[in-house]
Amino acid sequence: MCGIIGYVGSTDGADAVDVVLDGLARLEYRGYDSAGLAVPTPSMTVHKTEGELSALEAAVPRGEHAGERVGIGHTRWSTHGAPSDVNAHPHSDDEGRVSVVHNGIIENYQRLRDDLAAAGVEFRSETDTEVVPHLIGRYLDRGADPEEAFRLAIDQLEGSYAIAAVFDGAETVYAARKDSPLVVGLGDDGTYLASDVPAFVEHTDRVRYVEDDEFVRLTGDGAVVTDSEGGIVDREPETVSWDADDVGKGGYDHYMLKEIREQPTALRQCLRGRIDELDGTVALEDIADLDHSGPVQFVACGTSYHAALFGAERLRAAGVSAQAFLASEYTRERVPVDSDTLVVGVTQSGETADTLRALRAADGAGATTLAVTNTVASSAARECDHALYIRAGPEIGVAATKTFASQQLALALLAFELGGEATRAELEAIRDVPGHVQTVLETTTATEIAEAYVDADAYFFVGRGYHYPVALEGALKMKEITYKHAEGFAAGELKHGPLALVSENTPVFAVVTGDDEAARKTIGNVKEVEARDAPVVAITDGVSDVARYADHVLEIPAVDDLGASVLANVQLQLVAYRVANQLGRSIDKPRHLAKSVTVE
Repeated sequence: MCGIIGYVGSTDGADAVDVVLDGLARLEYRGYDSAGLAVPTPSMTVHKTEGELSALEAAVPRGEHAGERVGIGHTRWSTHGAPSDVNAHPHSDDEGRVSVVHNGIIENYQRLRDDLAAAGVEFRSETDTEVVPHLIGRYLDRGADPEEAFRLAIDQLEGSYAIAAVFDGAETVYAARKDSPLVVGLGDDGTYLASDVPAFVEHTDRVRYVEDDEFVRLTGDGAVVTDSEGGIVDREPETVSWDADDVGKGGYDHYMLKEIREQPTALRQCLRGRIDELDGTVALEDIADLDHSGPVQFVACGTSYHAALFGAERLRAAGVSAQAFLASEYTRERVPVDSDTLVVGVTQSGETADTLRALRAADGAGATTLAVTNTVASSAARECDHALYIRAGPEIGVAATKTFASQQLALALLAFELGGEATRAELEAIRDVPGHVQTVLETTTATEIAEAYVDADAYFFVGRGYHYPVALEGALKMKEITYKHAEGFAAGELKHGPLALVSENTPVFAVVTGDDEAARKTIGNVKEVEARDAPVVAITDGVSDVARYADHVLEIPAVDDLGASVLANVQLQLVAYRVANQLGRSIDKPRHLAKSVTVE
Protein backbone atom coordinates (compact mmCIF):
# COMPACT_ATOMS: atom_id res chain seq x y z
CA MET A 1 0.00 0.00 0.00
CA CYS A 2 1.23 3.49 -0.87
CA GLY A 3 4.45 4.28 -2.68
CA ILE A 4 7.44 6.24 -1.38
CA ILE A 5 10.28 7.70 -3.41
CA GLY A 6 13.24 9.74 -2.16
CA TYR A 7 16.25 11.14 -3.98
CA VAL A 8 19.41 13.06 -3.18
CA GLY A 9 21.44 13.89 -6.27
CA SER A 10 25.18 14.16 -6.54
CA THR A 11 26.80 17.38 -7.74
CA ASP A 12 25.84 16.66 -11.35
CA GLY A 13 22.68 14.69 -10.50
CA ALA A 14 19.28 15.01 -12.13
CA ASP A 15 16.56 17.45 -11.07
CA ALA A 16 14.90 16.01 -7.97
CA VAL A 17 11.36 16.84 -9.08
CA ASP A 18 11.82 14.93 -12.33
CA VAL A 19 13.22 11.92 -10.49
CA VAL A 20 10.46 11.96 -7.88
CA LEU A 21 7.61 12.31 -10.38
CA ASP A 22 9.05 9.57 -12.57
CA GLY A 23 9.47 7.33 -9.52
CA LEU A 24 5.88 7.98 -8.46
CA ALA A 25 4.67 7.04 -11.95
CA ARG A 26 6.44 3.70 -11.58
CA LEU A 27 4.96 3.20 -8.10
CA GLU A 28 1.40 4.23 -8.89
CA TYR A 29 0.28 0.60 -8.74
CA ARG A 30 0.80 0.89 -4.96
CA GLY A 31 -1.84 3.62 -4.58
CA TYR A 32 -3.45 6.37 -6.61
CA ASP A 33 -5.95 8.14 -4.37
CA SER A 34 -3.66 11.17 -4.16
CA ALA A 35 -0.02 12.11 -4.60
CA GLY A 36 2.46 14.68 -3.42
CA LEU A 37 6.10 15.70 -3.13
CA ALA A 38 8.31 17.88 -0.98
CA VAL A 39 11.46 19.73 -2.04
CA PRO A 40 13.40 21.07 1.00
CA THR A 41 15.97 23.29 -0.70
CA PRO A 42 16.52 26.19 -0.72
CA SER A 43 13.43 26.16 1.53
CA MET A 44 10.63 23.66 2.13
CA THR A 45 8.07 23.49 -0.69
CA VAL A 46 5.21 20.98 -0.73
CA HIS A 47 2.87 20.14 -3.62
CA LYS A 48 0.05 17.60 -3.23
CA THR A 49 -3.24 16.83 -4.94
CA GLU A 50 -6.16 14.45 -4.74
CA GLY A 51 -6.53 12.01 -7.64
CA GLU A 52 -4.11 10.29 -9.92
CA LEU A 53 -0.54 11.36 -10.50
CA SER A 54 -1.40 13.42 -13.55
CA ALA A 55 -3.08 15.97 -11.26
CA LEU A 56 0.15 16.42 -9.30
CA GLU A 57 2.22 16.64 -12.47
CA ALA A 58 0.00 19.46 -13.68
CA ALA A 59 0.22 21.28 -10.33
CA VAL A 60 4.02 21.27 -9.93
CA PRO A 61 5.76 24.33 -11.46
CA ARG A 62 8.81 22.57 -12.91
CA GLY A 63 10.69 25.76 -13.65
CA GLU A 64 10.70 26.80 -10.02
CA HIS A 65 12.53 23.61 -9.01
CA ALA A 66 15.12 23.34 -11.77
CA GLY A 67 18.49 22.29 -10.40
CA GLU A 68 17.21 21.23 -6.98
CA ARG A 69 18.68 17.89 -5.97
CA VAL A 70 16.62 16.66 -3.01
CA GLY A 71 13.04 15.47 -2.81
CA ILE A 72 10.59 12.93 -1.46
CA GLY A 73 7.28 11.84 -2.95
CA HIS A 74 4.28 9.69 -2.14
CA THR A 75 1.37 8.07 -3.93
CA ARG A 76 -1.43 7.15 -1.52
CA TRP A 77 -3.82 4.28 -0.90
CA SER A 78 -6.16 5.65 1.76
CA THR A 79 -6.43 4.12 5.22
CA HIS A 80 -7.05 7.02 7.64
CA GLY A 81 -9.05 9.79 5.99
CA ALA A 82 -10.71 10.01 2.60
CA PRO A 83 -8.74 10.94 -0.54
CA SER A 84 -8.30 14.73 -0.57
CA ASP A 85 -5.67 17.40 -1.07
CA VAL A 86 -5.28 17.92 2.66
CA ASN A 87 -5.00 14.20 3.47
CA ALA A 88 -2.42 13.65 0.73
CA HIS A 89 1.23 13.26 1.75
CA PRO A 90 3.70 14.82 2.50
CA HIS A 91 2.62 16.18 5.87
CA SER A 92 4.54 18.92 7.66
CA ASP A 93 4.90 20.43 11.11
CA ASP A 94 3.37 23.81 11.94
CA GLU A 95 6.45 25.76 10.96
CA GLY A 96 7.27 23.88 7.77
CA ARG A 97 10.62 22.67 9.09
CA VAL A 98 10.05 19.01 8.26
CA SER A 99 7.93 17.10 5.74
CA VAL A 100 7.14 13.41 5.96
CA VAL A 101 5.76 10.60 3.75
CA HIS A 102 4.54 7.36 5.26
CA ASN A 103 3.38 3.90 4.23
CA GLY A 104 1.64 1.72 6.82
CA ILE A 105 -0.57 2.28 9.85
CA ILE A 106 0.47 3.99 13.10
CA GLU A 107 -1.64 2.11 15.61
CA ASN A 108 -1.13 4.52 18.53
CA TYR A 109 -1.70 7.65 16.47
CA GLN A 110 -4.85 8.68 18.37
CA ARG A 111 -3.04 8.80 21.70
CA LEU A 112 -0.15 10.70 20.13
CA ARG A 113 -2.54 13.07 18.37
CA ASP A 114 -4.45 13.79 21.59
CA ASP A 115 -1.21 14.49 23.42
CA LEU A 116 0.06 16.84 20.72
CA ALA A 117 -3.30 18.61 20.41
CA ALA A 118 -3.34 19.18 24.19
CA ALA A 119 0.06 20.85 23.79
CA GLY A 120 -1.36 23.27 21.21
CA VAL A 121 -0.61 21.50 17.92
CA GLU A 122 -3.20 22.20 15.24
CA PHE A 123 -3.90 19.25 12.96
CA ARG A 124 -5.00 19.82 9.39
CA SER A 125 -5.67 16.28 8.13
CA GLU A 126 -7.51 13.14 9.23
CA THR A 127 -4.46 10.93 8.70
CA ASP A 128 -2.45 8.96 11.22
CA THR A 129 0.70 10.15 9.43
CA GLU A 130 0.42 13.78 10.50
CA VAL A 131 1.47 12.97 14.06
CA VAL A 132 4.97 12.16 12.79
CA PRO A 133 6.11 15.62 11.59
CA HIS A 134 4.59 17.19 14.68
CA LEU A 135 6.48 14.75 16.92
CA ILE A 136 9.67 15.58 15.04
CA GLY A 137 8.88 19.28 15.46
CA ARG A 138 8.46 18.79 19.22
CA TYR A 139 11.98 17.36 19.48
CA LEU A 140 13.41 20.08 17.27
CA ASP A 141 11.89 22.60 19.70
CA ARG A 142 13.72 20.84 22.52
CA GLY A 143 17.09 21.30 20.80
CA ALA A 144 17.53 17.99 18.97
CA ASP A 145 19.26 18.03 15.59
CA PRO A 146 17.27 16.69 12.61
CA GLU A 147 18.55 13.12 12.75
CA GLU A 148 18.11 12.88 16.51
CA ALA A 149 14.61 14.38 16.31
CA PHE A 150 13.68 11.89 13.58
CA ARG A 151 14.91 8.90 15.60
CA LEU A 152 13.20 10.09 18.80
CA ALA A 153 9.90 10.50 16.94
CA ILE A 154 10.13 7.05 15.35
CA ASP A 155 10.73 5.55 18.78
CA GLN A 156 7.27 6.79 19.79
CA LEU A 157 5.44 4.93 17.01
CA GLU A 158 3.61 1.63 17.25
CA GLY A 159 2.41 -0.26 14.19
CA SER A 160 3.80 -0.67 10.69
CA TYR A 161 5.61 2.00 8.76
CA ALA A 162 8.04 3.01 6.11
CA ILE A 163 8.75 6.70 6.68
CA ALA A 164 10.93 9.23 4.89
CA ALA A 165 11.53 12.82 6.00
CA VAL A 166 13.27 15.92 4.69
CA PHE A 167 14.23 19.05 6.62
CA ASP A 168 14.07 22.65 5.52
CA GLY A 169 17.23 23.66 3.65
CA ALA A 170 19.01 20.30 4.13
CA GLU A 171 20.27 17.98 1.37
CA THR A 172 19.54 14.80 3.33
CA VAL A 173 16.68 12.31 3.46
CA TYR A 174 16.08 10.34 6.66
CA ALA A 175 14.08 7.11 6.64
CA ALA A 176 13.08 4.16 8.82
CA ARG A 177 11.00 1.02 8.46
CA LYS A 178 9.06 -1.56 10.42
CA ASP A 179 6.92 -4.19 8.69
CA SER A 180 6.75 -2.14 5.49
CA PRO A 181 9.27 -2.32 2.64
CA LEU A 182 12.06 0.16 1.88
CA VAL A 183 14.99 -0.24 -0.49
CA VAL A 184 17.96 2.02 -1.18
CA GLY A 185 19.33 2.47 -4.69
CA LEU A 186 22.99 3.41 -5.14
CA GLY A 187 23.54 5.29 -8.40
CA ASP A 188 26.34 7.23 -10.05
CA ASP A 189 24.21 10.39 -10.13
CA GLY A 190 22.83 10.15 -6.60
CA THR A 191 21.12 7.97 -4.03
CA TYR A 192 17.55 6.70 -4.12
CA LEU A 193 15.02 5.41 -1.63
CA ALA A 194 11.73 3.70 -2.47
CA SER A 195 9.05 1.24 -1.48
CA ASP A 196 9.99 -0.94 -4.43
CA VAL A 197 12.81 -1.28 -6.94
CA PRO A 198 10.82 -0.23 -10.07
CA ALA A 199 10.79 3.35 -8.76
CA PHE A 200 14.45 3.86 -9.63
CA VAL A 201 15.50 0.85 -11.70
CA GLU A 202 16.19 2.99 -14.76
CA HIS A 203 18.85 4.84 -12.75
CA THR A 204 20.62 1.99 -10.95
CA ASP A 205 20.51 -1.75 -10.34
CA ARG A 206 22.59 -1.65 -7.13
CA VAL A 207 20.36 -1.87 -4.07
CA ARG A 208 20.43 -2.30 -0.30
CA TYR A 209 17.28 -3.61 1.35
CA VAL A 210 16.41 -1.94 4.65
CA GLU A 211 15.47 -4.26 7.52
CA ASP A 212 12.96 -3.71 10.33
CA ASP A 213 14.04 -1.18 13.00
CA GLU A 214 16.80 0.21 10.80
CA PHE A 215 17.35 3.87 9.95
CA VAL A 216 18.75 5.39 6.76
CA ARG A 217 20.56 8.66 6.15
CA LEU A 218 20.55 9.43 2.42
CA THR A 219 22.95 11.91 0.84
CA GLY A 220 24.21 12.52 -2.67
CA ASP A 221 27.30 10.45 -1.85
CA GLY A 222 25.47 7.35 -0.63
CA ALA A 223 23.47 5.91 2.25
CA VAL A 224 24.35 5.14 5.84
CA VAL A 225 22.19 2.47 7.49
CA THR A 226 22.11 2.19 11.28
CA ASP A 227 20.31 -0.01 13.77
CA SER A 228 18.00 1.13 16.55
CA GLU A 229 21.00 1.83 18.80
CA GLY A 230 22.81 3.89 16.19
CA GLY A 231 25.35 1.24 15.21
CA ILE A 232 26.43 1.10 11.56
CA VAL A 233 24.89 -1.73 9.56
CA ASP A 234 27.43 -2.80 6.95
CA ARG A 235 25.52 -4.78 4.34
CA GLU A 236 26.87 -5.36 0.85
CA PRO A 237 24.77 -4.01 -2.03
CA GLU A 238 22.90 -6.48 -4.23
CA THR A 239 22.35 -6.33 -7.97
CA VAL A 240 18.78 -6.66 -9.24
CA SER A 241 18.17 -8.38 -12.57
CA TRP A 242 15.32 -6.12 -13.72
CA ASP A 243 15.86 -3.26 -16.13
CA ALA A 244 13.79 -0.26 -17.17
CA ASP A 245 12.21 -2.13 -20.10
CA ASP A 246 10.89 -4.79 -17.71
CA VAL A 247 8.79 -2.22 -15.86
CA GLY A 248 7.56 -0.32 -18.93
CA LYS A 249 4.44 -1.00 -21.00
CA GLY A 250 6.43 -2.03 -24.07
CA GLY A 251 3.89 -0.56 -26.49
CA TYR A 252 0.84 -2.19 -24.90
CA ASP A 253 -2.18 -0.15 -23.85
CA HIS A 254 -2.05 -1.61 -20.36
CA TYR A 255 0.47 -3.32 -18.12
CA MET A 256 -2.07 -6.07 -17.53
CA LEU A 257 -2.20 -7.07 -21.20
CA LYS A 258 1.59 -6.91 -21.43
CA GLU A 259 1.92 -9.15 -18.40
CA ILE A 260 -0.68 -11.63 -19.68
CA ARG A 261 1.34 -11.90 -22.88
CA GLU A 262 4.60 -12.25 -20.93
CA GLN A 263 3.40 -15.48 -19.31
CA PRO A 264 5.26 -17.89 -21.62
CA THR A 265 8.52 -16.12 -20.76
CA ALA A 266 7.67 -15.93 -17.05
CA LEU A 267 6.87 -19.65 -16.94
CA ARG A 268 10.09 -20.57 -18.72
CA GLN A 269 11.98 -18.50 -16.17
CA CYS A 270 10.17 -20.33 -13.37
CA LEU A 271 11.16 -23.72 -14.80
CA ARG A 272 14.70 -22.92 -15.94
CA GLY A 273 17.26 -25.24 -14.37
CA ARG A 274 14.68 -26.94 -12.17
CA ILE A 275 13.78 -29.96 -14.31
CA ASP A 276 16.15 -32.72 -15.40
CA GLU A 277 14.21 -34.86 -17.85
CA LEU A 278 17.11 -37.24 -18.42
CA ASP A 279 17.24 -38.13 -14.73
CA GLY A 280 13.51 -37.71 -14.29
CA THR A 281 14.02 -35.35 -11.35
CA VAL A 282 13.06 -31.91 -10.09
CA ALA A 283 15.89 -29.91 -8.56
CA LEU A 284 14.87 -26.87 -6.52
CA GLU A 285 18.21 -25.45 -5.47
CA ASP A 286 16.45 -22.59 -3.64
CA ILE A 287 15.23 -25.11 -1.07
CA ALA A 288 17.83 -27.87 -1.42
CA ASP A 289 18.23 -27.98 2.36
CA LEU A 290 14.48 -28.38 3.01
CA ASP A 291 13.86 -31.88 4.39
CA HIS A 292 10.21 -32.31 5.31
CA SER A 293 7.86 -35.28 5.34
CA GLY A 294 5.03 -34.04 7.55
CA PRO A 295 1.85 -32.06 6.90
CA VAL A 296 1.88 -28.84 4.91
CA GLN A 297 -0.21 -25.72 5.51
CA PHE A 298 -0.47 -22.88 3.00
CA VAL A 299 -1.26 -19.31 4.06
CA ALA A 300 -2.04 -16.62 1.50
CA CYS A 301 -4.43 -13.85 0.44
CA GLY A 302 -6.32 -12.98 -2.73
CA THR A 303 -4.87 -14.41 -5.93
CA SER A 304 -2.06 -16.06 -3.96
CA TYR A 305 -4.70 -17.89 -1.89
CA HIS A 306 -6.13 -19.35 -5.08
CA ALA A 307 -2.62 -20.51 -5.99
CA ALA A 308 -2.33 -21.98 -2.49
CA LEU A 309 -5.57 -23.94 -2.99
CA PHE A 310 -4.11 -25.29 -6.22
CA GLY A 311 -0.82 -26.15 -4.47
CA ALA A 312 -2.61 -27.98 -1.68
CA GLU A 313 -4.54 -30.01 -4.26
CA ARG A 314 -1.28 -30.94 -6.02
CA LEU A 315 0.35 -32.00 -2.75
CA ARG A 316 -2.60 -34.13 -1.73
CA ALA A 317 -2.47 -35.84 -5.12
CA ALA A 318 1.20 -36.59 -4.39
CA GLY A 319 0.27 -38.21 -1.09
CA VAL A 320 1.13 -35.27 1.20
CA SER A 321 -1.33 -33.99 3.79
CA ALA A 322 -1.94 -30.36 2.79
CA GLN A 323 -4.42 -27.58 3.50
CA ALA A 324 -4.74 -23.95 2.42
CA PHE A 325 -5.84 -21.17 4.77
CA LEU A 326 -6.66 -17.52 4.30
CA ALA A 327 -3.77 -15.77 6.03
CA SER A 328 -6.09 -13.24 7.66
CA GLU A 329 -7.95 -16.11 9.38
CA TYR A 330 -4.88 -18.11 10.37
CA THR A 331 -3.92 -18.18 14.05
CA ARG A 332 -2.34 -20.78 16.30
CA GLU A 333 -5.59 -20.85 18.27
CA ARG A 334 -7.68 -21.70 15.19
CA VAL A 335 -5.28 -23.97 13.32
CA PRO A 336 -3.25 -26.74 14.96
CA VAL A 337 0.40 -26.17 14.02
CA ASP A 338 3.59 -27.53 15.55
CA SER A 339 7.19 -28.42 14.79
CA ASP A 340 6.13 -31.21 12.43
CA THR A 341 4.34 -28.76 10.14
CA LEU A 342 5.68 -26.94 7.09
CA VAL A 343 3.87 -23.62 6.67
CA VAL A 344 4.14 -22.17 3.17
CA GLY A 345 3.42 -18.47 2.73
CA VAL A 346 2.46 -17.70 -0.88
CA THR A 347 2.93 -13.97 -1.49
CA GLN A 348 3.88 -12.29 -4.75
CA SER A 349 5.42 -9.26 -3.07
CA GLY A 350 6.75 -11.01 0.00
CA GLU A 351 5.36 -8.06 1.99
CA THR A 352 1.67 -8.97 2.41
CA ALA A 353 0.92 -8.05 6.01
CA ASP A 354 -1.64 -10.79 6.74
CA THR A 355 0.62 -13.47 5.29
CA LEU A 356 3.65 -12.24 7.22
CA ARG A 357 1.64 -12.26 10.43
CA ALA A 358 0.50 -15.85 9.76
CA LEU A 359 4.05 -16.96 9.02
CA ARG A 360 5.28 -15.36 12.24
CA ALA A 361 2.55 -17.16 14.17
CA ALA A 362 3.63 -20.44 12.61
CA ASP A 363 7.27 -19.73 13.41
CA GLY A 364 6.29 -19.01 17.00
CA ALA A 365 4.72 -22.47 17.17
CA GLY A 366 7.96 -24.07 16.03
CA ALA A 367 6.86 -24.83 12.46
CA THR A 368 9.25 -24.76 9.51
CA THR A 369 8.38 -21.85 7.22
CA LEU A 370 8.75 -21.45 3.46
CA ALA A 371 8.08 -18.33 1.40
CA VAL A 372 6.94 -18.79 -2.20
CA THR A 373 7.46 -15.32 -3.58
CA ASN A 374 8.47 -13.26 -6.59
CA THR A 375 10.62 -10.81 -4.66
CA VAL A 376 14.19 -11.55 -3.66
CA ALA A 377 15.12 -10.18 -0.21
CA SER A 378 11.47 -9.41 0.62
CA SER A 379 10.37 -9.65 4.25
CA ALA A 380 8.88 -13.11 3.72
CA ALA A 381 12.03 -14.36 2.00
CA ARG A 382 14.26 -13.01 4.77
CA GLU A 383 12.14 -14.14 7.70
CA CYS A 384 11.23 -17.65 6.57
CA ASP A 385 13.48 -20.65 7.02
CA HIS A 386 13.39 -21.21 3.24
CA ALA A 387 12.39 -19.28 0.11
CA LEU A 388 11.28 -20.55 -3.29
CA TYR A 389 11.26 -17.87 -5.98
CA ILE A 390 8.69 -17.96 -8.77
CA ARG A 391 10.89 -15.78 -11.07
CA ALA A 392 7.99 -14.11 -12.88
CA GLY A 393 9.78 -10.78 -13.27
CA PRO A 394 8.24 -7.44 -12.27
CA GLU A 395 4.46 -7.22 -12.35
CA ILE A 396 3.06 -3.69 -12.35
CA GLY A 397 -0.65 -4.24 -13.05
CA VAL A 398 -2.62 -4.41 -9.82
CA ALA A 399 -4.53 -7.50 -10.98
CA ALA A 400 -2.08 -10.40 -10.78
CA THR A 401 -1.66 -12.44 -13.97
CA LYS A 402 1.77 -13.85 -14.73
CA THR A 403 2.57 -14.21 -11.04
CA PHE A 404 -0.46 -16.50 -10.54
CA ALA A 405 0.61 -18.76 -13.40
CA SER A 406 4.18 -18.82 -12.09
CA GLN A 407 2.92 -19.64 -8.61
CA GLN A 408 0.97 -22.57 -10.08
CA LEU A 409 4.09 -23.99 -11.70
CA ALA A 410 6.33 -23.33 -8.70
CA LEU A 411 3.87 -25.10 -6.39
CA ALA A 412 3.61 -28.03 -8.80
CA LEU A 413 7.40 -28.33 -8.60
CA LEU A 414 7.18 -28.15 -4.81
CA ALA A 415 4.66 -31.01 -4.88
CA PHE A 416 7.12 -33.10 -6.88
CA GLU A 417 9.88 -32.20 -4.41
CA LEU A 418 7.88 -33.13 -1.31
CA GLY A 419 5.76 -35.92 -2.73
CA GLY A 420 8.34 -38.09 -4.43
CA GLU A 421 9.76 -38.43 -7.92
CA ALA A 422 7.81 -37.25 -10.93
CA THR A 423 7.30 -39.45 -13.96
CA ARG A 424 8.92 -38.57 -17.25
CA ALA A 425 5.48 -37.84 -18.69
CA GLU A 426 4.74 -35.41 -15.86
CA LEU A 427 8.02 -33.58 -16.39
CA GLU A 428 7.47 -33.36 -20.13
CA ALA A 429 3.98 -32.01 -19.52
CA ILE A 430 5.14 -29.28 -17.17
CA ARG A 431 7.98 -28.38 -19.53
CA ASP A 432 5.50 -27.87 -22.36
CA VAL A 433 3.17 -25.51 -20.45
CA PRO A 434 4.83 -22.25 -21.63
CA GLY A 435 4.47 -23.25 -25.28
CA HIS A 436 0.82 -24.16 -24.78
CA VAL A 437 0.18 -20.77 -23.15
CA GLN A 438 1.64 -19.14 -26.24
CA THR A 439 -0.80 -21.14 -28.37
CA VAL A 440 -3.73 -19.90 -26.26
CA LEU A 441 -2.56 -16.29 -26.60
CA GLU A 442 -2.37 -16.64 -30.38
CA THR A 443 -5.71 -18.41 -30.89
CA THR A 444 -8.01 -17.05 -28.18
CA THR A 445 -11.53 -15.87 -29.00
CA ALA A 446 -11.80 -13.92 -25.72
CA THR A 447 -12.69 -10.69 -27.54
CA GLU A 448 -15.75 -12.34 -29.10
CA ILE A 449 -16.86 -13.68 -25.71
CA ALA A 450 -16.38 -10.28 -24.08
CA GLU A 451 -18.44 -8.55 -26.76
CA ALA A 452 -21.24 -11.08 -26.25
CA TYR A 453 -21.43 -10.66 -22.49
CA VAL A 454 -20.15 -7.17 -21.68
CA ASP A 455 -23.63 -6.13 -20.53
CA ALA A 456 -24.25 -9.15 -18.30
CA ASP A 457 -25.74 -8.61 -14.85
CA ALA A 458 -23.18 -10.92 -13.24
CA TYR A 459 -20.66 -13.61 -14.11
CA PHE A 460 -20.33 -17.07 -12.54
CA PHE A 461 -17.32 -19.38 -12.81
CA VAL A 462 -17.30 -23.09 -11.95
CA GLY A 463 -14.77 -25.89 -11.88
CA ARG A 464 -13.83 -29.04 -9.98
CA GLY A 465 -10.57 -30.26 -8.49
CA TYR A 466 -7.63 -28.31 -9.92
CA HIS A 467 -10.10 -26.13 -11.80
CA TYR A 468 -11.92 -24.90 -8.69
CA PRO A 469 -9.13 -22.43 -7.76
CA VAL A 470 -9.13 -21.31 -11.41
CA ALA A 471 -12.87 -20.58 -11.15
CA LEU A 472 -12.22 -18.48 -8.05
CA GLU A 473 -9.39 -16.64 -9.76
CA GLY A 474 -11.44 -16.07 -12.92
CA ALA A 475 -14.15 -14.44 -10.82
CA LEU A 476 -11.64 -12.33 -8.91
CA LYS A 477 -10.10 -11.00 -12.11
CA MET A 478 -13.54 -10.12 -13.46
CA LYS A 479 -14.62 -8.21 -10.36
CA GLU A 480 -11.22 -6.52 -9.83
CA ILE A 481 -11.02 -4.80 -13.18
CA THR A 482 -14.61 -4.64 -14.50
CA TYR A 483 -16.35 -3.72 -11.20
CA LYS A 484 -19.10 -6.18 -12.19
CA HIS A 485 -20.43 -8.83 -9.83
CA ALA A 486 -18.64 -12.16 -10.30
CA GLU A 487 -18.46 -15.32 -8.20
CA GLY A 488 -16.52 -18.54 -8.42
CA PHE A 489 -17.88 -21.85 -7.16
CA ALA A 490 -16.97 -25.50 -6.91
CA ALA A 491 -19.20 -26.80 -9.70
CA GLY A 492 -21.05 -29.23 -7.44
CA GLU A 493 -22.08 -26.39 -5.13
CA LEU A 494 -24.24 -24.64 -7.73
CA LYS A 495 -27.28 -26.67 -6.76
CA HIS A 496 -26.80 -25.88 -3.07
CA GLY A 497 -27.82 -22.24 -3.33
CA PRO A 498 -26.04 -20.30 -6.09
CA LEU A 499 -28.36 -21.70 -8.76
CA ALA A 500 -31.00 -19.29 -7.44
CA LEU A 501 -28.94 -16.45 -8.93
CA VAL A 502 -28.75 -17.88 -12.43
CA SER A 503 -30.69 -16.11 -15.19
CA GLU A 504 -30.56 -15.48 -18.93
CA ASN A 505 -28.23 -12.54 -18.24
CA THR A 506 -25.72 -14.31 -16.01
CA PRO A 507 -23.21 -16.19 -18.14
CA VAL A 508 -21.61 -19.21 -16.49
CA PHE A 509 -17.98 -19.98 -17.36
CA ALA A 510 -17.35 -23.70 -16.86
CA VAL A 511 -13.85 -25.19 -16.91
CA VAL A 512 -14.15 -28.74 -18.24
CA THR A 513 -11.11 -30.71 -19.42
CA GLY A 514 -10.55 -34.37 -20.05
CA ASP A 515 -13.36 -36.89 -19.87
CA ASP A 516 -13.03 -38.32 -16.38
CA GLU A 517 -15.63 -38.45 -13.63
CA ALA A 518 -15.00 -34.82 -12.59
CA ALA A 519 -15.53 -33.65 -16.18
CA ARG A 520 -18.72 -35.65 -16.54
CA LYS A 521 -20.12 -34.30 -13.28
CA THR A 522 -19.28 -30.75 -14.30
CA ILE A 523 -21.10 -31.30 -17.59
CA GLY A 524 -24.09 -32.31 -15.46
CA ASN A 525 -23.83 -28.95 -13.70
CA VAL A 526 -23.65 -27.22 -17.08
CA LYS A 527 -26.90 -28.92 -18.07
CA GLU A 528 -28.52 -27.64 -14.86
CA VAL A 529 -27.52 -24.12 -15.82
CA GLU A 530 -28.63 -24.56 -19.43
CA ALA A 531 -32.05 -25.74 -18.24
CA ARG A 532 -32.47 -22.40 -16.49
CA ASP A 533 -31.70 -20.37 -19.63
CA ALA A 534 -28.28 -19.11 -18.50
CA PRO A 535 -25.68 -18.83 -21.28
CA VAL A 536 -22.69 -21.13 -20.88
CA VAL A 537 -19.09 -20.49 -21.90
CA ALA A 538 -17.06 -23.70 -21.79
CA ILE A 539 -13.30 -23.54 -21.34
CA THR A 540 -12.35 -26.93 -22.68
CA ASP A 541 -9.76 -29.04 -24.44
CA GLY A 542 -12.42 -30.69 -26.62
CA VAL A 543 -11.97 -34.14 -25.10
CA SER A 544 -15.49 -34.23 -23.61
CA ASP A 545 -18.76 -33.24 -25.31
CA VAL A 546 -19.33 -30.14 -23.13
CA ALA A 547 -19.33 -27.97 -26.28
CA ARG A 548 -22.74 -29.47 -27.17
CA TYR A 549 -24.27 -27.70 -24.20
CA ALA A 550 -22.33 -24.42 -24.42
CA ASP A 551 -23.23 -21.19 -26.17
CA HIS A 552 -19.56 -20.33 -26.62
CA VAL A 553 -16.30 -22.22 -26.31
CA LEU A 554 -12.83 -21.06 -25.30
CA GLU A 555 -10.46 -23.74 -26.52
CA ILE A 556 -7.23 -24.88 -24.90
CA PRO A 557 -4.81 -27.63 -25.98
CA ALA A 558 -5.40 -31.10 -24.55
CA VAL A 559 -2.86 -31.46 -21.73
CA ASP A 560 -2.73 -32.86 -18.20
CA ASP A 561 -4.59 -31.32 -15.25
CA LEU A 562 -1.74 -28.99 -14.28
CA GLY A 563 -1.35 -27.54 -17.75
CA ALA A 564 -5.10 -27.34 -18.28
CA SER A 565 -5.55 -25.23 -15.14
CA VAL A 566 -2.87 -22.78 -16.24
CA LEU A 567 -4.27 -22.54 -19.77
CA ALA A 568 -7.88 -22.14 -18.64
CA ASN A 569 -6.82 -19.32 -16.34
CA VAL A 570 -5.11 -17.49 -19.22
CA GLN A 571 -8.36 -17.58 -21.20
CA LEU A 572 -10.29 -16.16 -18.23
CA GLN A 573 -7.71 -13.41 -17.74
CA LEU A 574 -8.18 -12.38 -21.35
CA VAL A 575 -11.98 -12.35 -21.07
CA ALA A 576 -11.85 -10.15 -17.96
CA TYR A 577 -9.38 -7.81 -19.65
CA ARG A 578 -11.51 -7.48 -22.79
CA VAL A 579 -14.72 -6.85 -20.83
CA ALA A 580 -12.98 -4.20 -18.70
CA ASN A 581 -11.50 -2.55 -21.76
CA GLN A 582 -14.89 -2.35 -23.47
CA LEU A 583 -16.34 -0.81 -20.32
CA GLY A 584 -13.57 1.78 -20.24
CA ARG A 585 -12.32 0.77 -16.79
CA SER A 586 -9.00 1.81 -15.26
CA ILE A 587 -7.50 -1.63 -15.81
CA ASP A 588 -4.04 -1.17 -14.34
CA LYS A 589 -5.30 0.90 -11.43
CA PRO A 590 -8.71 -0.47 -10.41
CA ARG A 591 -10.57 1.64 -7.89
CA HIS A 592 -9.93 1.06 -4.19
CA LEU A 593 -7.18 -1.53 -4.84
CA ALA A 594 -3.40 -1.52 -4.56
CA LYS A 595 -0.79 -4.03 -5.63
CA SER A 596 1.02 -4.78 -2.40
CA VAL A 597 -1.21 -4.97 0.68
CA THR A 598 1.14 -4.08 3.51
CA VAL A 599 -1.52 -3.33 6.16
CA GLU A 600 -3.74 -5.79 8.03
